[in-house]
Amino acid sequence: MFTVTPVPAFSDNYIWLLQQAGRAVAVDPGDAAPVLAHLAAHGLTLEAVLVTHHHADHVGGLAELARHTPRLRIIGPASIAQVNEAVMDGSRFELLGAQFDVLEVPGHTLDHLAYLTDDRLFCGDTLFGAGCGRLFEGSPEQMHASLGRIAALPDNTRLYPAHEYTLSNLRFAAAVEPDNDAIRQRLAEDQATLAAGEPTLPSTLGKERATNPFLRTEVDTVTLRAAQQAGTPLTTPVAVFAVLREWKNSFR
Repeated sequence: MFTVTPVPAFSDNYIWLLQQAGRAVAVDPGDAAPVLAHLAAHGLTLEAVLVTHHHADHVGGLAELARHTPRLRIIGPASIAQVNEAVMDGSRFELLGAQFDVLEVPGHTLDHLAYLTDDRLFCGDTLFGAGCGRLFEGSPEQMHASLGRIAALPDNTRLYPAHEYTLSNLRFAAAVEPDNDAIRQRLAEDQATLAAGEPTLPSTLGKERATNPFLRTEVDTVTLRAAQQAGTPLTTPVAVFAVLREWKNSFR
């Protein structure tokens, strides 16, 4: 089985690099330079790239990586010009001896995909540590359904989001559920992790179920707090999600 290494990019991106026996696959390379540096430092050959969606901080390095690597497999949504292997919901392919399954998870963008292999999910900007992506293109209904699809996976599923947003998301989660001991404990642990220079990711789905308000829209305490924020009763989990997402957009 391959190993997974976070390669930092920009201010808070992670380009996940899958590695096995001198071979590598990059996930969401918004910048080619840190990927090329890591490959050279560790004697790795880049075989493929996985792309979750079209935002510049996820695709900005594709052209340069393709120039450095002839016949590079660039796998992702058909909407991205540099993709040479377009995939969609239900697609399957093999990389590094592992089988990958494609899940469509629109909401952050309409073309957003996630990649599942064994107990690992590369989820881009759909699900973050203790949070979820903004709705730049999709609707609350779409994003809530996408998160529900991820939430249906086993609790031991390891989640590899593309940004280090965990601490700010946990502060928001604590505002939503101030009496949630799991959130308080995770916040303390992740503060110590970042202070030690380590990433808070990957997370696990079990951890997210316990601490991520966007996966807890049917929990009574979350529903009540969202209704207080909205100033009106909320009758569906989608309505709760929509209020939480708008609240998070302006939360400081």
